[in-house]
Amino acid sequence: MSANVLSPKVYIVGAGPGDPELITVKGMRILSQADLVLYTDSLVNDELIAKAKPDAEVLHSSGMDLEQQVELMVKAVQAGRSVARVHTGDPAMYGAILEQMVLLKQAGVTYEIIPGVSSVFASAAVLGAELTVPDLTQTVILTRAEGRTPVPERERLRDLAAHHCTVALFLSATLAKKVVAEFLAAGWSEDTPVAVVQRATWPDQKIVRTTLAQLPADLRAAGITMHAMILAGWALDPGLTDKDAHRSKLYDRSFTHGYRKGVKPGE
Repeated sequence: MSANVLSPKVYIVGAGPGDPELITVKGMRILSQADLVLYTDSLVNDELIAKAKPDAEVLHSSGMDLEQQVELMVKAVQAGRSVARVHTGDPAMYGAILEQMVLLKQAGVTYEIIPGVSSVFASAAVLGAELTVPDLTQTVILTRAEGRTPVPERERLRDLAAHHCTVALFLSATLAKKVVAEFLAAGWSEDTPVAVVQRATWPDQKIVRTTLAQLPADLRAAGITMHAMILAGWALDPGLTDKDAHRSKLYDRSFTHGYRKGVKPGE
């Protein structure tokens, strides 16, 4: 089979956060060669979908339920066609792909997942932030506040926040008051830095830098209710770039590793 011809299966492709250039090279190749492109039209950039080949069948998924989507994909693969199921960000994070994989497997249809750039990392990039800062935090928790969809009891936000590390909150912009209450209950200070990025890397991207106490008011003032990533913790302190501190061991002159012999102090 030619390298330019895709196998008849379902490719679950992460499109990235919004900027059409932030899809992976492999993801772009699959998108541009697939016979059927089924994409999340409310979240995936149309400029990216325009890269589909001219004779591809391109369909929106927003008006379809799970069974309708899977039926289309199964029929396409059974007819010998390739399918690009295009999701926003990275499919592994709140992508609702497990339910698709279950039904595809039941139908005997092969699938492959192509990772993408998650909104959490796109947000960190536009903020100019490192989420794991030496001496501040070496852990990032990716989660969301409990809303209409419950979270397991052992994953209550205040219990996760008790680790006092960087916390990334998906799907939580409308629950800002609850977020603040849970973090304060976990012992966070009211002046803890928080950054919110709405529609990261899109032309209408919006950034709000605030503190934990001011989060609800500042989100209201900015009119942010959806499509937002909330990043909280002292790694989000915008003043960190004004200090020559929190250096890693990796590039310290005295730190020895497999590729470099460290220099002793005074040498």
